[in-house]
Order: sequence, then structure tokens, then C-alpha cells
Amino acid sequence: MARNVRTLHCTPQDVFEVLGDGWLYPSWVVGASRMRDVDSGWPLPASELHHSFGVWPMLINDKTVVERCDPPRSITLRARGWPVGEARVTIEIRPRGEDSLVRIQEEPTAGPARFVPRPVMNAVMRWRNAETLHRLAYLSEGRAAARSGREASEEPTS
Repeated sequence: MARNVRTLHCTPQDVFEVLGDGWLYPSWVVGASRMRDVDSGWPLPASELHHSFGVWPMLINDKTVVERCDPPRSITLRARGWPVGEARVTIEIRPRGEDSLVRIQEEPTAGPARFVPRPVMNAVMRWRNAETLHRLAYLSEGRAAARSGREASEEPTS
């Protein structure tokens, strides 16, 4: 199971505000390219995001389903990306002073990706999820900064 951790300079509520806006999914998830639909109950358990991944003209339509949600502490998603397969993605958010410690864990659960040697798959997922957390930081910190009237660039991102 691949794990990444990052400190975000905003509150857990700021982070979960981004996670809770399904239309932002392709803005922070590496590989997702567009949204097609978001269930009105997102991010309640069993709600779905209908997205595409890849690059035109090789776009593949699929979906991501919420398995568990405990705002603003955690969300577990079943992310589909066939023909590659499915993965369980858990994002945990913990307060750390005025900041948030965000951990993302991803594990293939179905499809051909399960058969890639674990060290290779973990390396690829860690690399991808480092960028995912980088994007999540930009969105979460930017929204927090806009709300407080300061510029996001005033505080360094770790």
C-alpha cells in the first residue's frame, strides 16, 4: 500500500471543503481529466463521481464511489479506472496546530494493476500521490487564504 503525507497550511475543514466539492476532483486527482456528473449527495457513502481519465482522444469514462466519509477527518473512495482496475484510496486529515497533516493511502483492489509487483506499483502510486497532495494543497490553502484576505503565496507550502 502506497502512503504519502503532507502538511497543508490550512484547517482540516478547508481541506475537506475541497474534497467535498466533487466538481473539483480532476483539479487535484492526477489522471482525472474531466467531470461528467456528481451525485447530489456527494460525499455521503455510496455517492458517486462520474469522471473521465486520460487525454483526448483516448478518454475513458468511469466513476469513483465513496465507501466511508467522516468529515473533516477522513474519506475512503473506491476509484475506478478501467481497464487498469480499481483502487481503495483513503485520505485522512488531522489538525496540527493551525495546519493540517494529510495522509493519502492507495491500494489496488481489482484489475490488472493488482498483478504489478508491489514495489513497482507502490513507487508509481507514491509519485502520483505526491503530486495529488501538491494539487490538494494549492486548492485548500488558496481557498483558506482567499477567505482570510491574504495571498496563498505568503505562506510556504511544505
